[in-house]
Amino acid sequence: MQVSTKKKRSSNNSSSKNSSFDSNDVRPNLLDSAQQVGVELTESQATLLLSYLELLNKWNKAYNLTAVRNPEDMLYRHLIDSLSVVSWVKGKKIIDVGTGPGLPGIPLAILFPETHFTLLDSNGKKTRFLTQCQLELKLNNITVVHDRVENFRPEVPFDQVISRAFSAIENMVNWCDHLVDGEGRFLAMKGLFPKEEITSLPEKYQVEESHELQVPGCDGERHLIIIRKI
Repeated sequence: MQVSTKKKRSSNNSSSKNSSFDSNDVRPNLLDSAQQVGVELTESQATLLLSYLELLNKWNKAYNLTAVRNPEDMLYRHLIDSLSVVSWVKGKKIIDVGTGPGLPGIPLAILFPETHFTLLDSNGKKTRFLTQCQLELKLNNITVVHDRVENFRPEVPFDQVISRAFSAIENMVNWCDHLVDGEGRFLAMKGLFPKEEITSLPEKYQVEESHELQVPGCDGERHLIIIRKI
């Protein structure tokens, strides 16, 4: 198992308590924080990410899409957290399981326009929001699926399954096993290093890589665990 630790300078930006959102105010924070996680955003990518953030902030007030209410907190805890795994996103077909309001799927789709992302969630109000994002942001490389993962059967396997949603990695690999073949990978985005969860993995799976992530604006630990079938 390959283990790496990425050391990056932490952000000194404090979170505003104002629920209003002005993309001109936070654009420098987005560009700087993305750079800290190794992502050089183009102006068009930054504009799309901020437009997505505006939609998320607007819809969240009515539909409770995320427990994070402050849009600047959303910037760090949702957008930058999603961008922190960019270095390990590979392949042409990726599925984000339990995507919620599109995390990390929509930020990654903006960064990888040549990769097709399937965004799957069983919550109807969240998939309606995702469809609206697809239309307004003109994201032609995403497919929104309103279904439970165990019921969804893709025509061809995905290259990667990524998720921030599963409380246990064991559940992720068991419920998503049919989504990848022997060449596919599971990318589990976690908080604290999930030692016990890794120990509980079924024998047919193996941790291939483990990365500690330094996410500006997020005080807690963040880890990416990459798993393959044996």
